[in-house]
Amino acid sequence: MIKFIAILAGFLLSASASAQTEEHAESHLIWTEPQIAELQQLVDARASEALENCPITNFSQPNSATDPFRRSRLASVAANELMLAYLDGCSPASARAKWNIGSDDRNIDTQQLLMKALVRNDLAAYFAALRPRSPHYQALRAAYATETDAEKRAALALNMERWRWMRLVMGEKYLLVNAASFEVTLWENDRKLKTWPVIVGKTRSPTPVFEATVSGVILNPWWEIPTSIVAEGIGSMVRNNPSAARRKGYVFENGRYRQRPGPGNALGQMKLVMPNPYSIYLHDTPNKNLFSEAVRTFSHGCIRVGDAIDLDKTLLEGAATGEQIDEILASRTTTKLSLAKAIPIYIAYFTAEAAGDGSVRYFPDVYKRDVFKLARNEPRTDCAA
Repeated sequence: MIKFIAILAGFLLSASASAQTEEHAESHLIWTEPQIAELQQLVDARASEALENCPITNFSQPNSATDPFRRSRLASVAANELMLAYLDGCSPASARAKWNIGSDDRNIDTQQLLMKALVRNDLAAYFAALRPRSPHYQALRAAYATETDAEKRAALALNMERWRWMRLVMGEKYLLVNAASFEVTLWENDRKLKTWPVIVGKTRSPTPVFEATVSGVILNPWWEIPTSIVAEGIGSMVRNNPSAARRKGYVFENGRYRQRPGPGNALGQMKLVMPNPYSIYLHDTPNKNLFSEAVRTFSHGCIRVGDAIDLDKTLLEGAATGEQIDEILASRTTTKLSLAKAIPIYIAYFTAEAAGDGSVRYFPDVYKRDVFKLARNEPRTDCAA
């Protein structure tokens, strides 16, 4: 399996797999009868991946039995359809409209995969390697096989689909935020290393789904106050009550409102360096009491981290010691530290995921994303405490 993943990486080509058609599945791919029988078994078993609603071309049509070339061509088409279902699922486009995590799965040349699978006579192994590698997916898949409750089965199927929307290879080391479980976890080689609680966006300013790269940490950060939050009252305070504004650290400099580093800063003592088009990032907060709440939808969109300094120290291992970090924090000097190696971060939304014992945890659909709707504009998200 590990060898196949390496082979798979070599097939990340520029041509979109979704453009594959019956004509692309050329007739020189000749299937043996045992291979066609194995493919039929895989198609019939797709329900185990919650893919039973994905349409697959009928390659066992009576009029194809006497024409081995047509039979092989139809089998190739069906195999590619099944591969695409394994990679991307078969939900309507509206379901994925706001899932802003890029998938290089769509660039995999499934025709090349299929050719190699037939030459090596290992169809089942190739399809198995296309499953999401996360232990979360494995737990959901196992639960789906035995779950009888219709509501839970629907939740399992939907969240298995979401895992197919993630990158097939997410990185050797990465951060995963699940806005539905209010947690951020650090992973290495698909093994969970550590978990921290988080606070996410309010229902009227939901945290978006996206990916970014964490390259560093800013200690004792300034808060660059978004225009929408300035309009909520901070701008008026700075103009009309400057003494109160100074006590809170608010200043107006070079045409922008900011808040000085300090114990009352909305970003707390740190924020991650993770540039993204949504201006969303993970940061500390002075409002520690909110982490005791079970449902933590309190921010304008950004992600506040419980024990954020521990997250910093964990990410900065090999780049700065805990003592050095503590000294910088005590100095209240704004300092940017780079990670020894940048890592991906995925801001996602899973309403069902694996628990530590291999069972499944279910979470409230706080953002009402489990019901597929036509794409529409979401409210603006801005970072705030």
